[in-house]
Amino acid sequence: MTLATALPRPTLVDRVIPRTLLTDSALVIAGTALVAVLAQVAIPLWPVPVTGQTLAVLLVGASLGAVRGASSLALYALLGAIGLPIYSDAASGWSVLVGPTGGYIIGFVLSAAIVGWAAERRWDRGWLKAAVTFIGGSLVVFAVGLPWLSYSLGGFGLPNDLQSTLVAGFYPFIIGGLIKAAIAAALLPALWKAVERNDRTDAA
Repeated sequence: MTLATALPRPTLVDRVIPRTLLTDSALVIAGTALVAVLAQVAIPLWPVPVTGQTLAVLLVGASLGAVRGASSLALYALLGAIGLPIYSDAASGWSVLVGPTGGYIIGFVLSAAIVGWAAERRWDRGWLKAAVTFIGGSLVVFAVGLPWLSYSLGGFGLPNDLQSTLVAGFYPFIIGGLIKAAIAAALLPALWKAVERNDRTDAA
């Protein structure tokens, strides 16, 4: 029995790429690379820049599923921490991971797992469910990132009450987050339709 036949709820990539340990490993690395690339698409802000990372996290989670998606983002966090310049603005090091934005990076792992779990249950195949999934995945990042940010702001001697934390790490990202969720919610169902159309053509 192959991994593909053992998987009851295939994700998008499982419909186009035979699932083996080798392909799983390659996909995890590819997901890490995608996040690293979109991390460099950034608008500098302090303490939290606006980047394309969250869009990549949503796409990786939905495409790879819970385990591979979370593994891909865990690898991203680890490689950046040990020195690869793959965080936003080509930053790296443990100081970034434990700094103000570290909670968002850890939140990426949980977000990819949750989005991947939903995708395995077909929540990425219609626009409305996909939008709910991706908005939820984005909020998970903030749920982890904001308390971490608040603690870091306090360490710098800066105001870290709820309002100050939201101003620094949430309000500036609402519109961008909704746009990224909408892009992912439009892209994944479209890709599914293309794959299913191709399957019908092949069957005919």
